[in-house]
Amino acid sequence: MTARVTGLIKNAGKSLEIGAMETQKAYDLWSQQYDTNVNPTRDLEGKAFRQVLEEFRFSKCLEIGCGTGKNTEWLAQKAASVTGVDLSAEMLEVARSKIKNDHVQFVQADVNADWHFSSGSYDLVSFSLVLEHIANLDTVFQKAAAALRPGGYMYMGELHPFKQYAGSKARFDMHGETVILDCFTHHISEYIQSAKKQDLELADLREYFDEVGEIPRLIVMVFVKA
Repeated sequence: MTARVTGLIKNAGKSLEIGAMETQKAYDLWSQQYDTNVNPTRDLEGKAFRQVLEEFRFSKCLEIGCGTGKNTEWLAQKAASVTGVDLSAEMLEVARSKIKNDHVQFVQADVNADWHFSSGSYDLVSFSLVLEHIANLDTVFQKAAAALRPGGYMYMGELHPFKQYAGSKARFDMHGETVILDCFTHHISEYIQSAKKQDLELADLREYFDEVGEIPRLIVMVFVKA
């Protein structure tokens, strides 16, 4: 991925830039505390993932952006086969340490490149908090559609563009520093139109809020392959 990360130190109310690192390296660092730090976006997406997909039936799943396996564990209880893909080797190591299941495999890959990990017709392809790191939705959605069987589903759960308009980005604190990831803002219409180009029809759209009256934190969509 070409997205980059800027590390900032909070000092007397000011932000001091200390350098940049690649997205992969940032998530490698984040893996040390990803499951334990305060992260309302992570937690709400996990809740949304289960609520939205609870009634769906699927056997073969491709999970893009599996991270430390927060959703993989749940998928493994419903599906006969799950392939979890992530850019970060360290995130995947955490996932492997938690999930011991013969029908779950993990693959490190950049989803902007060739999908060498894709092995046929999936019932479900999911994206969880990963598309904000993807510059070109068309390319990735084309690959997802090609991996789906007719009638298969593509799920996406992402930071709501309204939150991005207000300045929210993926970030974490480490050793007194705040690491803020550079992200791409995708509008709701962009998601829908990019999917439409691949004959992916919108089947469900939901917004998730922290509190009533606030701007939504998450946008969740499910598309079905025609």
